[in-house]
Amino acid sequence: MSWLLIDNSNTRTKFALGNADALETWRGVITTADITREAVETLLKEVRFDAVIVCSVVPAKAEILRSCFEGRWPLHFLDFRSPLGMAIDYPLPTQIGADRLANAAGVVSRHGAPAIVIDFGTAVTFDVISDQPAYCGGVIAPGLGAMSGYLPQKTALLPAIELEEPDSAIGKSTIHAMQVGAVYGYRGLVREIIHRLRSEMAGKVRIVATGGDAALIARGLPEIEAVDADITLDGLRQVAARVFG
Repeated sequence: MSWLLIDNSNTRTKFALGNADALETWRGVITTADITREAVETLLKEVRFDAVIVCSVVPAKAEILRSCFEGRWPLHFLDFRSPLGMAIDYPLPTQIGADRLANAAGVVSRHGAPAIVIDFGTAVTFDVISDQPAYCGGVIAPGLGAMSGYLPQKTALLPAIELEEPDSAIGKSTIHAMQVGAVYGYRGLVREIIHRLRSEMAGKVRIVATGGDAALIARGLPEIEAVDADITLDGLRQVAARVFG
């Protein structure tokens, strides 16, 4: 049995196939703003699957995705009631984003618990899984793109920049200075949050990163033990295995 896994995030919507053993090789991506029923059906025209699981944080696009599959395939939208393979230790579980739950399911399966999974996306999220394992909560902060993009929008003379590793901490141009502020400053934010979270957790905590800016930021943070690009999709696969058998 093959399942269609859909990670509908704010910027990009990722599609993959998985089965009981592993993620499969086929992948697809549609910019989330461009999600329409026609775009989805075009992408999937030659793709064969038996059921669909969706992780969405964009309600309007989630409804479009529902219209593509409901009544045609078994369909599951991930939320806190899904079989995640862990308990929920959180007072308002309806407020937990589906992407964060998928990440939690993925990190427990692929890296173990206790763990902190950091997802570098439009926002950066830190999700805490205890050694039980149980989802305990976490942190939400502005994404690196939001931080680096704010200054060009709000100032007359500061340009847009490409995010890359600075070659020194003393900026020798405006762009260089902005790269230092973005990359080194963001690592400082991430390091401090990791430190605070670890101080409230028991056991040897695994720190795992995922998302578009994970590799760049993790390069200068030895606290991050692994960068795992597939953790969200594999978390969806783990849940699909329990839902669809």
